[in-house]
Amino acid sequence: MSDRSEAVDAWEALYRAQVAVLRQLRAEFPDGGTSFIEYDVLFNLSRQQNHALRIRDLNKHLLLTQPSVSRLLDRLAARGLVTKDSDPDDARGTVVTLTAAGLDEFRRVGARHSRSIAQKMSALTAEELRQLTALTDKLRAGGPPSSPGRR
Repeated sequence: MSDRSEAVDAWEALYRAQVAVLRQLRAEFPDGGTSFIEYDVLFNLSRQQNHALRIRDLNKHLLLTQPSVSRLLDRLAARGLVTKDSDPDDARGTVVTLTAAGLDEFRRVGARHSRSIAQKMSALTAEELRQLTALTDKLRAGGPPSSPGRR
């Protein structure tokens, strides 16, 4: 089997596993006013220093288009889960900050959501989970640049 074929097979296996697990997690996602996509915003902000990011930087973590993110953030701000303020370093930018209520909502929904995640991931051993994390981190970092002779 060629390197290219192995790469395609590995990609297909990774992609299909991710889609299958994501579908299951969405189906089990806790009801209660915060959607799966809204939770993703709260999750990403919760992991940042001061629970804040510029919108353009938040976009890098999300799978939505810029107009969709802007509307989503407006809805979260209207619910008091985030604030939107002008970037003090660049008036053209907007900083989104998780509020105390947003952090509470993230924790409330996250407690139930993390149980579903742990259950789905229990198919792997602790060592396999560490390996998966290392491999996916390597993929996200981009891996080595390809040389002219590589396929």
